[in-house]
Amino acid sequence: MRTIVAQGCLALSMALVGSYVALSKPLLAVWPVFLLAWLRFGIGALAMLHWLRRPAEEPPWTPATHRHLFLSALLGNFLFSICMLYGVALSTATAAGVIMSAIPAAVAVLGWLWLKEHISVRQALATALAVGGIAVLSAGGANQGVASDAQAGRGNLGHLLLVGAVLCEAAYAVMGKRLTGVLSARRITALINLWGLVLMTPLGLWSALRFDWSSVPLWAWALLLFYGLAASVWSVWLWMSGLRGVSASQAGIFTVMLPISACLVGLLALGEALAPAQWLAMLMGLAAVVLATWPAGPATPRSDKL
Repeated sequence: MRTIVAQGCLALSMALVGSYVALSKPLLAVWPVFLLAWLRFGIGALAMLHWLRRPAEEPPWTPATHRHLFLSALLGNFLFSICMLYGVALSTATAAGVIMSAIPAAVAVLGWLWLKEHISVRQALATALAVGGIAVLSAGGANQGVASDAQAGRGNLGHLLLVGAVLCEAAYAVMGKRLTGVLSARRITALINLWGLVLMTPLGLWSALRFDWSSVPLWAWALLLFYGLAASVWSVWLWMSGLRGVSASQAGIFTVMLPISACLVGLLALGEALAPAQWLAMLMGLAAVVLATWPAGPATPRSDKL
């Protein structure tokens, strides 16, 4: 049961990330990138002030703990936000979903290289299935819809930035496994967000001083609140909670929910079109999750007779 709950947390976390990745598209029509990211971290900091208190049972921090916290914030919050927001601004929400389908493979490889985790046959097959979805999308035209939103050069730059976001998210997913061994999910969430706020503040203040605040419609404020809570609080807490129950390589499979959610929001909420190849890729991603999480059968008794 604990494993099932952990898997549910991971899947819901990545579904939330995918939804706010897609919904950042209309937000970027109102807010500049640095100001949007800064407001997101500010909302998270206010919501998690009570999570910053250090519990009595928390072990002393090592230099590695400090290093992993900072790198998680730098890669998973600061750089991911910049790459993702600029990437979506220069392309589309569905294009972001297409490119971020590479996250599961990136997480599995990093977990193997960094944490020396074993990748089971089923996990390898699930990862291959998710990567196969990317090949299907490439063959079917991952750039669909980009030409109407940006020139080809801007679209290609957006795609490169989204690839950078993939690498940042993969590194963040793997480093989180190390942190969950010494800190609670709440503390990790609050501290990573606080570091993100510190890193983004200079750029955010510069952007805020040049921004016309009177031009913001009411719906943008409401969507901003959801974005801030989903990006800084809910998705991070769910991810760190889920990582306590599964390995980083298995957790990486659940990042498939990110592109699926982003594509669905782009389709249903933003009116973006999905090609048949994109539908097939989403189905392959769901199949990868099922393959990775299907309960293992009973072990076959081993005979000691020769």
